[in-house]
Amino acid sequence: MSSENTSDDEDTFKILIATDIHLGYLEKDAIRGNDTYNTLNEILQCAKQNEVDFILLGGDLFHDNKPSRQCLHKCITMLRKYCMGDSPVRFEILSDQKVNFNTTQFPWVNYQDENLNISIPVFSIHGNHDDPTGAEGLCALDLLSASGFVNHFGHSHSVEKIEISPILMQKGITKLALYGLGSIPDERLYRMFVNKQVSMLRPKEDQDGWFNLFTIHQNRSKHGPTNYIPEQFLDDFLDLVVWGHEHECLIKPTLNEQQLFYVSQPGSSVATSLSPGEATKKKIGLLRVKGRKMKLQEIPLKTVRQFFIEDVVLADHQDCFTPDTPHVTKKIEDFCFAKVTEMLHEAERERLGCPLTPEKPLIRLRVDYSGGFEAFNTSRFSQKFVDRVANPKDIIHFVRRREQKEIKDENSIDYGKLFKPTAVEGLRVEDLVKQYFEAAEQKVQLSLLTEQGMGKAIQEFVDKDEKEAIEELITYQLRKTQLHLQSRGVTTEQDIDAEVRLFRDSKKNTAEEEKDIQEAMNRAKAHRLERGDGDFADQDVLDVTMDSDEGSVPVAAPTRGRGRGSRGRGGRGRGRGATASEPKPAGRGRSQRSSTTSQSRSILQAFQASSQKPSRTGATKSYADEVIIDDSDEDIPVTKAARPPPKPSSSSSSSSSFSKYGSQSQSQSRGVAFEDSDDDEVKQGGKFIYRMCRVKWD
Repeated sequence: MSSENTSDDEDTFKILIATDIHLGYLEKDAIRGNDTYNTLNEILQCAKQNEVDFILLGGDLFHDNKPSRQCLHKCITMLRKYCMGDSPVRFEILSDQKVNFNTTQFPWVNYQDENLNISIPVFSIHGNHDDPTGAEGLCALDLLSASGFVNHFGHSHSVEKIEISPILMQKGITKLALYGLGSIPDERLYRMFVNKQVSMLRPKEDQDGWFNLFTIHQNRSKHGPTNYIPEQFLDDFLDLVVWGHEHECLIKPTLNEQQLFYVSQPGSSVATSLSPGEATKKKIGLLRVKGRKMKLQEIPLKTVRQFFIEDVVLADHQDCFTPDTPHVTKKIEDFCFAKVTEMLHEAERERLGCPLTPEKPLIRLRVDYSGGFEAFNTSRFSQKFVDRVANPKDIIHFVRRREQKEIKDENSIDYGKLFKPTAVEGLRVEDLVKQYFEAAEQKVQLSLLTEQGMGKAIQEFVDKDEKEAIEELITYQLRKTQLHLQSRGVTTEQDIDAEVRLFRDSKKNTAEEEKDIQEAMNRAKAHRLERGDGDFADQDVLDVTMDSDEGSVPVAAPTRGRGRGSRGRGGRGRGRGATASEPKPAGRGRSQRSSTTSQSRSILQAFQASSQKPSRTGATKSYADEVIIDDSDEDIPVTKAARPPPKPSSSSSSSSSFSKYGSQSQSQSRGVAFEDSDDDEVKQGGKFIYRMCRVKWD
């Protein structure tokens, strides 16, 4: 991006981005009580100094669902001080504001209210800390919205279907579509994405002319089978995703190689836990958007309290002490005292020249005392630093490494504990497969297949009596691995084992893995139908969307589907695929198999080999899309691959100016240029690397 393109003019949006401010955290603490208020004041002051067009908050503005009167008073005071004034707002709203701001009796953006004098609009979604509750579904942001200080958007009222309508903004020639989705329980949202119940609306006209910005507040890292939202679930027409909820500051946009959009994770502006992720330097971002190009400037926060964390393993310092050393506990305490003192000296050096930084830092020393060592009295130790640190009670944290019991042989695995015959709500066959391979020793681990593929094949075998699912998956994957080894020219046995492991690991949690699994399942169904063995699935084709090891959940097909009926995991609308108005197909009826009978099957049967049949031969297709990546230093935009246009939806959208765009849908060719700079000056001399990705679709 040239200097003339990045200059602040009438065509450039300037947006201040911040997430997870957690206003009011530890407000009663004598030392840290004002930390969140000081940081919010700095953020708003930075927005005013840079004369931004608006402020975008990614959730968790407040730490508590019901903030105290003091917290609300200070927040409103600062918003009134910095966001109200005579400075004109130089962009306009083009979308239906009654749809965008549907949680207030004043459904229009606050700067257009004739009774208010807003100079810097604030747009915010809610997080999991300040989410709507109660019969009315209100949150603290609704109070700020009713008073005219914050524009609360991204609130979904339905728990069965979500349609995200963007706020369409225009400044000069630049068109910005701002999407937002407030915090929803991860398991519920994961299920809705899998069932294709989440759709994003797009303008019908000039879709490629809009810069699409999306802010979300969910788990980004995997905390469980469905307790997170994979990036692959988001639509590929997006240009930049601002991810809230995760507190580690990873604000520099990173490219998602599959969806070809950038993800920025600003992180929190206050440390709410003494964990390594909170120790990274806290920053906010100043985003500039002009046309289809963007630039994100990182702004370090100066009022954030310093936080230093270090791990110590006592067993690694046998030259100083051992469990048998006389007075070993005293020596360990002296050793930890020296470590904490060194961390305090480092904090003093970094604080020089930064008068806004609080004087007392946060210090955490995690001591691993495995191997026969004893813990000392942490209360007595903390008294030595009570006047020098902000958390004297939490300086030392003793941990002990878990000792994993080795399984001697395969026969010693207790399958009864891994696979319980009783039905557990929320536990699926693929979850049990994953538990099995996590508990098994290395020699029992899969070397050719992935846990996701094996789990899906066993699910087909158990739930749908698809006898050839496992065999077809193995045959399909074996053939594909052989082709890969031939193309790589691997010959030795040792190289073959290493290459097979790399080939398997490279496909985990990718669209290619999902495609392979679906292809194998379709082949198994096709061969069964050729033999005429169709009794329950010969009229059904189930579409499965999977982006993680545990994400294989059947989705109802357009025709009448089996569904999962009363066996669902608590979600609604998961039963039969047909609606009441759909005509039933004529012809012979289909025998309905009891789900109880399906579940009563022993899961161990899934590991038994199916009927042995000769390998099917035939013409093989290219199993992987050809991806060509060209890295160059030229000043060109990142152009997304041309993809088939989305199929028109039969259902009408909420606005005539929008077209529905379901999750995981495909978009037309477009391009976004990203420029990263740590200062306001534009770097020259090829310091920016633009990646050109061209995908050849079959």
